[in-house]
Amino acid sequence: MDSNTQTLDTPSPSRRGLLLAAAAGSAALGSVLPLAAAFPASAAPAPAPPAEAEAATGPVSPEEALRRLTAGNRRWRTYAQEHPHESAFLRLRLTKAQHPFAIVLGCVDSRVPPELVFDQGLGDLLTVRSAGEVLDEAVLGSVAFGVLELEIPLVLVLGHQSCGAVGAAVHADETGEPLPAHIQYLADRIRPSIDHTREGEARIDATIDAHARRTRDLLAAEPDFARRISDGRLAVVAARYGLRDQRVRSLA
Repeated sequence: MDSNTQTLDTPSPSRRGLLLAAAAGSAALGSVLPLAAAFPASAAPAPAPPAEAEAATGPVSPEEALRRLTAGNRRWRTYAQEHPHESAFLRLRLTKAQHPFAIVLGCVDSRVPPELVFDQGLGDLLTVRSAGEVLDEAVLGSVAFGVLELEIPLVLVLGHQSCGAVGAAVHADETGEPLPAHIQYLADRIRPSIDHTREGEARIDATIDAHARRTRDLLAAEPDFARRISDGRLAVVAARYGLRDQRVRSLA
């Protein structure tokens, strides 16, 4: 039908204005009500916890923490996930306190969620994520909270294959082209890690590893962290996640 043809169903201009106003009000309500229904103000009571208490998750050493992450990644990449620590009992216990055994400082990339990559559950990991694992005061303060307040014995800096933030930093360095606001901030902090001995994709790949190592070294040099490292209470390590094989490999 010709869109300019007036019909009995086409409202007059004044009626059209009223209908549009009413529709706008309905749309506004519609954008809120489904969310309110999905996230009710008061939740149903949680199911009763089982009689058996779930095992505590806190390890006693940085070495044990690293072993747990290694075992979890093995389960993940072999499709043998246990999806631990999700029980009703644990959810109730975590309302009282948390005792994560490791901090994972990773990228915001949606393909590298630490709890999945290491097959861990509620209360196991303190995850801190920024594009390209870039350190700023908020990120550093978050890691410090885990180390100093929660006494977590391991910090793992996790770089990953095909990191977009590193790729953008390398491109900007090579071309001199400015990046959008705030993304330039990330590139400026990744730039010291750029490996100029390589070319093309090899440069990006090498920079991913170099930046994870540099971030590890910056964290380990923090005085409060360095003291804990020296007396064996803390380890700060760097690793890389492969998107193709889902394996986490340590970086010396």
